[in-house]
Amino acid sequence: MASIHAAETATATAPTRALADWIASVPGDAVDPRALRWARHCLMDWIGVTVAGAGDPLVAILLDEALADGGAGDIPLVGLSQTLRPSDAILVNGAAGHALDFDDVNRAMHGHPTVAVLPAVLTAAIVEGRSLEDALRSFVIGYEVACRVGDMTGDGHYDTGWHATATVGTFGAAAGVCHLLGLDAERTAHALGLATTLTSGLKSQFGTMGKPLHAGRAAQNGTKAARWAARGFVSRPDGLECVQGFWETQGPDAAPYDMNWVPGDRFLIERNLFKFHAACYMTHSSIEANRTLRARHDIDPVQVKKVTLKVSEGSLRMCNIPEPETGLQVKFSLRHTAALALAGRNTGAVDTFSDAVANEPDLIALRRRVEVQPVKIDRSEASKAEVIVELEDGRVLHEIHDVGVPATDLEDQEAKLSDKFATLVVPLLGATRAEALRRTALAATGTDPRSLLAATQPG
Repeated sequence: MASIHAAETATATAPTRALADWIASVPGDAVDPRALRWARHCLMDWIGVTVAGAGDPLVAILLDEALADGGAGDIPLVGLSQTLRPSDAILVNGAAGHALDFDDVNRAMHGHPTVAVLPAVLTAAIVEGRSLEDALRSFVIGYEVACRVGDMTGDGHYDTGWHATATVGTFGAAAGVCHLLGLDAERTAHALGLATTLTSGLKSQFGTMGKPLHAGRAAQNGTKAARWAARGFVSRPDGLECVQGFWETQGPDAAPYDMNWVPGDRFLIERNLFKFHAACYMTHSSIEANRTLRARHDIDPVQVKKVTLKVSEGSLRMCNIPEPETGLQVKFSLRHTAALALAGRNTGAVDTFSDAVANEPDLIALRRRVEVQPVKIDRSEASKAEVIVELEDGRVLHEIHDVGVPATDLEDQEAKLSDKFATLVVPLLGATRAEALRRTALAATGTDPRSLLAATQPG
């Protein structure tokens, strides 16, 4: 993918310190009302997917281990009745937010920014006695750094097999917490240096409990890096660019640049992409194209002779499980999600992605008529899909869709996110509590982060 700022492609001499200088110097009021509205959308969406993901077995495992290790504390868990110590709460809330793979993405980061950054800054705000709005302003800063580092790291990092949510997300969490704590540039540079040696997470874990763990660990490790640096922990303040640093070891095509950010510039949170299907984002364009064809032509799945999905070559390395056997694997199967769309199943419903659905004979038969055809697509359109459906009556139907275009109508986006939120939260908290929670998240004033998280808890 081309750099997000073409004018900033000149190699930076000290990018770690430059990022630290910006994090330490950018005032909270530089986050303007429009960026804050995007942040509130991210907050509402994260609460929704986390409440729904809190019942996942992997969350129970992490919670039980934290409690067995003496982790009981006072930080509320989203969607659960327990409270944990800050570090453990960040891990559990982060993992729960990614359990359904229904959380937002940003193409510059090559991953999921909110789930890696927001649990960290919310918890830091609770610990420091700061407001929810303070947390959201620092969240925007952390989000920006995650996207900047991801963009500078380049495509090779992800293509090699690193999961950017786990790795790059750590820098975003560290940056957001550093900003909230008010660390100076020197301490912030050491925090970013620490983050370089705390990053981990491989794409080989996709389709397993390991992937949601990545988000929780990124939020947790980024927080640790910031808090340790605040106490005087010394690291490499040039950890991104130094010899044997992050980019030399993990970014084969890294291209650092000077930020040149000035007050008034748009934040990259305004390029956030929300998910409206509970599956890997790279399946979404083909889902949308198949849904469009089904609706437009009143397709009966029995009449489908063959389906061809033309998708980017990179998709095959993340979401092309050909014969999924579990609901979790279905989320990473282009063939099965295409079958779901053509069969008229609701891919925005969490229970669609179950083990039973993975093994339904009619869906298996339909997915086996789906052929995934990798094609070379420009990185700027990597999420685009072309779908060709051949019917038994001889008709050949064609549709192209690209979900990788950020919204411009924020009212429409808020309405869609509110519908998604209700679908996820009402079954667990009831309509009255869900609506109150939605309104609080969108207002983000008049409450504190502890009260917000506590309002998500059952009972």
